[in-house]
Amino acid sequence: MNIEDIREYCILKKAVSEGFPFDDKTLVFKLKNKMFALVGLHNNFINLKCEPELAIERREKFNEITAAYHMNKKHWNSVDYTQNLSFIFLKQMIDESYNLVYNSLTKKEKKEINNI
Repeated sequence: MNIEDIREYCILKKAVSEGFPFDDKTLVFKLKNKMFALVGLHNNFINLKCEPELAIERREKFNEITAAYHMNKKHWNSVDYTQNLSFIFLKQMIDESYNLVYNSLTKKEKKEINNI
């Protein structure tokens, strides 16, 4: 898994935008201006939203997953995508992060996305 694979997977999701709102080293993917993934271009980590209980469970089970640096550690994990985690599992975590943001949107916003 590499940064190009992650970018390609994220950008193909409905209504996703990408940019560098913080600096030129952190690529951010958003759904309706809400972040669901942050990728460090100069390290091997992607920060993803996660249900709080599941976030803790994954940190305990996988060395590649830690509490996200500079993020709300209750809701965000950092994942070293170059280690032993499968691409399928990483895509699942990206999907979960995207869905958490999607589910937080208003009915109007969801309708706009579904009509794309």
